Amino acid sequence: MPCRSHGKRLRSERPKPRRLRDFWKGLNKVAAERVNTAYLARMKREGRRITMLTAYDYPTAGMLDRAGIDVILVGDSVGNVVLGYESTIPVTLDDMVHHARAVSRAAQRAMVVADLPFMTYHLSTRDALASAGRLMQQGRAQAVKLEGGREVTEQIRMMVRSGIPVMAHIGLTPQSVYQLGGYRVQGKEAEAAFKLLDDAHAVQEAGAFAMVLECVPAPLARMITEELHIPTIGIGAGPHCDGQVLVTHDMLSLGIGEFTPRFVKKYADLGAEVAQALASFREEVAGGQFPAPEHGFAMPEEELEKLKKGRN
Repeated sequence: MPCRSHGKRLRSERPKPRRLRDFWKGLNKVAAERVNTAYLARMKREGRRITMLTAYDYPTAGMLDRAGIDVILVGDSVGNVVLGYESTIPVTLDDMVHHARAVSRAAQRAMVVADLPFMTYHLSTRDALASAGRLMQQGRAQAVKLEGGREVTEQIRMMVRSGIPVMAHIGLTPQSVYQLGGYRVQGKEAEAAFKLLDDAHAVQEAGAFAMVLECVPAPLARMITEELHIPTIGIGAGPHCDGQVLVTHDMLSLGIGEFTPRFVKKYADLGAEVAQALASFREEVAGGQFPAPEHGFAMPEEELEKLKKGRN
């Protein structure tokens, strides 16, 4: 039946209120800009380098996100960097969920990837799936990362089949530091290099969407990067990877130790600035310079007089 609107729009055709249109426009913009697995794959195809840095708390994650960092890694390096452990081994799944949740609250654009800590995915695929599920559901991460090559492909397959994006990590794997005999470059000999090449192809075939290459000779990292269709993100693996990752505390000189890995470039010396600021605070408080009048709150004179009289 023809509409007798005489040129007027039907109710369903009327334009949405401006505020509602702006609301949906904003949501669409955020969705379009949010980094995800497809976005990273496109970056590799287009030859654009991926940036990844670590964060373990809300303010740091917010700064990384505003700086345009593509991926924020909630690494089990939180053990060494924040919790005071000598390695990543003591870090628990509860630790990772706690820190991932804080980081995820701050990330608006960046993809949040959380590490599966030591012995949370090794015993069975069931354990691996349960651990990854906690990082996704409770930690609000968008993906998980696990260390290992061909030996963890069943875990990767199970997680991917369950809808959990997985980032692999081969080369120097800190959770195996005692087995490896320390923090050493991996793949320098041909036999070891063949093993890493096999691992790289195995985790890609298992469904990993990207991989970290740590402490791998640059020529080998280049070969792996060129052979794979998934992005490689290097740390101490030369300039030919599809992206680079560093521990944020290392590149900002925020650690309390003196050792800095060779592959770290220090972009700032915030540790020295923080130390100076803390010393200045101590000196000013001890000397009575802080707080000054501008750091406090006044009281109306008449109210002060009432108070004094009331005390007498």
